[in-house]
Amino acid sequence: MSTMRVIRGRASGPAADRQMTAEMLAETADGGVPAIRVWTPHRQVAFGRRDGHAEDYDVATAAAEDRGYLAIERSVGGRAVAYTGETTLAFATAVPVDDMRQGLDRRYEEATQTILRALRDVGVVARRGEPDHSFCPGAHSVQSGGKISGIAQRVTRGSALVSGCVLVAERDELVDVLEPVYAALDVPFDPESVGTVADAGGPDDPETVARAVEHAFVGEREMNIEHVDD
Repeated sequence: MSTMRVIRGRASGPAADRQMTAEMLAETADGGVPAIRVWTPHRQVAFGRRDGHAEDYDVATAAAEDRGYLAIERSVGGRAVAYTGETTLAFATAVPVDDMRQGLDRRYEEATQTILRALRDVGVVARRGEPDHSFCPGAHSVQSGGKISGIAQRVTRGSALVSGCVLVAERDELVDVLEPVYAALDVPFDPESVGTVADAGGPDDPETVARAVEHAFVGEREMNIEHVDD
């Protein structure tokens, strides 16, 4: 039976978490063994590269920090995503690739189906797509009464990273920070577009949802579990 590395826990801070995911991606490229992380990132608003060029980017970061969120800028595209530090999950799976030019659409489709399956396992009937004017708008999202999950992808030599977020609970908390952030960025945002697993009838426990996402990505493979400390 094939195996998959399962890395549980979060690192000491956002920078350490990014480094851990980068190392996971590199190790998959070197050894050919797929890996998965599902964790609760520290409280932060992660701004995309495009956000950094906005005229009032400093106003947007101040809005996040005024509400107790660390403002960080990630190196990839997309728009701002908020993590409450308690119930917003991040997931990242590294898979080996032979040809960087092939498989992009297939990996997106597989990840979307996997998230839909994980949500069904916790009692949420969701569908692909997203409402208008949602946070971090993109072509690969999952919704149920609002956007619950967004999916992104990055391909490097030898491996691909398919990652995203899953909003488990604390919808009002997320809206409270996203609304002024997106207003400052001058990007349309509808508070009603935000959904969570709990609001869609699922559990409000991030650990339960994390394990469902983890198991959905692992599938029939054997887990090789590793733990990291906060």
